[in-house]
Amino acid sequence: MNLTQIKETCLYFTNLKEARSFYHHLLGLPVIGEVANQHIFFRAGSSVLLCFNPEVSKSKTSPPAHYGAGKYHFAFEVPTAEYEAHKTELQQKGVVITDYVTWPNGLESFYFNDPAGHVVEIVPAGLWD
Repeated sequence: MNLTQIKETCLYFTNLKEARSFYHHLLGLPVIGEVANQHIFFRAGSSVLLCFNPEVSKSKTSPPAHYGAGKYHFAFEVPTAEYEAHKTELQQKGVVITDYVTWPNGLESFYFNDPAGHVVEIVPAGLWD
């Protein structure tokens, strides 16, 4: 298999309006699909962030049922030269940064929570190179 990337990442929100407010209005991700009270999809570069209402998606038959609960984690990558500016912008918008990690290659990433409590990380390009 020649897998080239993770194309979709899925989160679960009981309040999809909060997901829209946070990911579209605060972080600026374009909405590319939405069905009220069921799901909302956001474009993130060449990937897609899927936000589902778990109560609706666990009863589907196609695509297969899926749901979850708890604190999920994922990371957005930003250009290295823009990393500090993104950190400053989020702080100015009232986002509380919960942790910073300096990795063995010397690059730093930072973490914050979305309205559902999921752990979002911002990483500079090259972190995994």
